[in-house]
Amino acid sequence: MIKTDILIIGAGPTGLFTVFEAGLLKLKCHLIDALPQPGGQCSEIYPKKPIYDIPGFPEILAGDLTRNLLEQGKQFEPGFTLGERAETIEKQEDGSFIVTTNKGTKHQAPIVAIAGGLGSFEPRKPALDSIASYEDKGVEYIIKDPEFYRGKKVVISGGGDSALDWSIFLTDVASSVTLIHRRNEFRGALDSVEKVGELTKAGKINLITPAEVTNLHGDGKIEAVTVTSKEGEETQIETDHFIPLFGLSPKLGPIGNWGLEIEKNAIKVDNSLNYQTNIPGIFAIGDVNTYPEKLKLILCGFHEATLMCQAAYRIINPGKRLVLKYTTVSGIDGFDGSRKEAPKAVVQAIN
Repeated sequence: MIKTDILIIGAGPTGLFTVFEAGLLKLKCHLIDALPQPGGQCSEIYPKKPIYDIPGFPEILAGDLTRNLLEQGKQFEPGFTLGERAETIEKQEDGSFIVTTNKGTKHQAPIVAIAGGLGSFEPRKPALDSIASYEDKGVEYIIKDPEFYRGKKVVISGGGDSALDWSIFLTDVASSVTLIHRRNEFRGALDSVEKVGELTKAGKINLITPAEVTNLHGDGKIEAVTVTSKEGEETQIETDHFIPLFGLSPKLGPIGNWGLEIEKNAIKVDNSLNYQTNIPGIFAIGDVNTYPEKLKLILCGFHEATLMCQAAYRIINPGKRLVLKYTTVSGIDGFDGSRKEAPKAVVQAIN
């Protein structure tokens, strides 16, 4: 049983920033996410997409934002359960909650903060009749460990940042990399498109456009794919792995069965109660929630996380007075009432 003060479901930007705000209040956090790494959409779908509305950053790449948030929160030593989906929730006699994942991992906390963005993500799968029979037998929808492809023949399909970035990365890992996209134009970052072009000219990536994978072959595991060009010409390519990276489809998932009030696939919250749901002790922050005049911005998720942590502190510490302090005055460690200086790293960052 993993025990913590605030159990955060969703390790996207809002969930990661919650770690910092909770840490200032001496509250420990543990995060659950169905994806194999923190960052949500920012790390999985568009790590090289520039974001322009983060205070203090005229422009920051989504992947860099994730790294910064992880760095900001690591001093408070959060725990992570990654690659597992929050499946069930049970309220205990003491008012705490036990959340169990699809793999049976149990977590207990007095506060649950749902920060699942647009919900849990499931891979968008190509419409190939035989694809289900090859899943985990050479067909993967998410790359969890690049070393898994060491010395292997890999075919990647897709036209976004994930397809481009992994094609580039795996040229130094796999024995061969083939990238297939149904259009000549890509949706990813320009520098990634240019890099793929350079690697194609250097013979390190076999780029096939416009074309699609139309059939899979193999006895018990993937051995080859059929690629059909826009003109209808078919080519069979030998491969050890076929990785369609078509993005992720957001779904509220099992959370929708937890007795929470749902409106248009979002969780209704009371913003006068710091984004608490209809179940006391369960909050929803970020894109997963809805309330009058809601704006789906990372900036708003940060604000909601901050207020939610204040409410969580009062629930966990009933009757204890909470005095708002500023980090410029108290430092990161001074929120217990002591007057401590900010860590040197913080001072250097400001300077």
